[in-house]
Amino acid sequence: MLDVVDIGDRSIDAYRGVAPDEQLDELVRVARQLRGARILHLNATSYGGGVSEILRACVPLLKDLGLRAEWKIIRGDDAFFQITKRLHNGLQGAPGELSESEKALYLGNAQLNAPHLAEDYDFVIVHDPQPAAIPGLVHRDGSRWVWRCHIDTSHPNPAIWDFLTPYLRVYDAAVFTLESFIPPRFPIRRIAILPPAIDPLSPKNLALPPKLARHILEWIGVRLDRPLVTQVSRFDKWKDPLGVVAAYRLVRQRIPNLQLALVSSMALDDPEAWDIYETVRAETAQDRLIHVFTNLVGVGNVEVNAFQSLSDVVIQKSLREGFGLVVSEALWKGTPVVAGRVGGIPMQMPPGTGGILVDSVEECADALLHLLRHPQVAHTLGQSGRERVRQHFLMPRLLLDELRLLETLATSQPHAPAGSGLEEHLMEEPSAVRE
Repeated sequence: MLDVVDIGDRSIDAYRGVAPDEQLDELVRVARQLRGARILHLNATSYGGGVSEILRACVPLLKDLGLRAEWKIIRGDDAFFQITKRLHNGLQGAPGELSESEKALYLGNAQLNAPHLAEDYDFVIVHDPQPAAIPGLVHRDGSRWVWRCHIDTSHPNPAIWDFLTPYLRVYDAAVFTLESFIPPRFPIRRIAILPPAIDPLSPKNLALPPKLARHILEWIGVRLDRPLVTQVSRFDKWKDPLGVVAAYRLVRQRIPNLQLALVSSMALDDPEAWDIYETVRAETAQDRLIHVFTNLVGVGNVEVNAFQSLSDVVIQKSLREGFGLVVSEALWKGTPVVAGRVGGIPMQMPPGTGGILVDSVEECADALLHLLRHPQVAHTLGQSGRERVRQHFLMPRLLLDELRLLETLATSQPHAPAGSGLEEHLMEEPSAVRE
């Protein structure tokens, strides 16, 4: 069986006074048109990344709005997730190919999981490459299938992209964060551009009383009588944690008592993270002012909230980035951000809003030093960033965009797969037609 993720109850009314009223009113109206629709969100892990955080807020709110929503995760072993991590990296442009045995293992996992999708759904939203091959093996019965790609696939590795492309042909629609992320020769006709969003009422994003936030960080060994900069992200080469350390060391030459926190959540579907974690630990072991934390040592959402709330500056020095939810999380707390000029980050931080975009270790260090030495500038940037997040990157806006897409799909003919098996899809050339 697929694992059903337990979720709590949520009320959309709780967002009144937090998100813009016009978004909430329109969300309720659109949801009324879809009341009773059966929706499944399908992904690979229930914790440890932005997708799971979005779904933990999204699914219970869909239920509160009158839809029959569920969240399930596929099953896979470590070998499968090693392969899907390589797929993930390859879709973002990393070199390499999958062997024939690795391709067979990936497709075999789809064949193992597909029979457990026997229930009838009106809409199935499949997240990222791990479960992407499943719909070609499932009896559709009028359901609409959406592939939601959360990563930057603008310049994928051709070998990886050629392998994955045929399995996407059976989808009715695809969702990307940016139009520039749409890969070449994309086979799905209907494409929606929907940036992700954060949940302002999650434990990670609720306003913490300052005294409590200080107590939390001091409890785990962070000194708040010294300046603090923090990066919250998975241990992933695309997040460039070693580049963050290098930029921090440049700033330490001017601000000797500066602290750096690297805060991460280890996910089931990211085995590569352990290697990068060990590399970071080895690189920083002799520096008592660098703090490395993960969810495996008791650092969870509330601790992340405290770091993002009390840091002088938050860093997100990504080299590739789908969106970067942690940027909006920090800005929502009024904390300025120094971030890589990649992916969905610039849409969160247009010029003069939220913080400073950078393109190198040296630029990152210069931006950090500037904000640390000019706290009023930092405060103004943080406050402008908070308002931008309120208008554009809170959960009700994302739900509204997604339900508008489903409303459109509900009035269109479902996609008719050309064949019943994965092997048949492999033999067909993908179409370049888009709507």
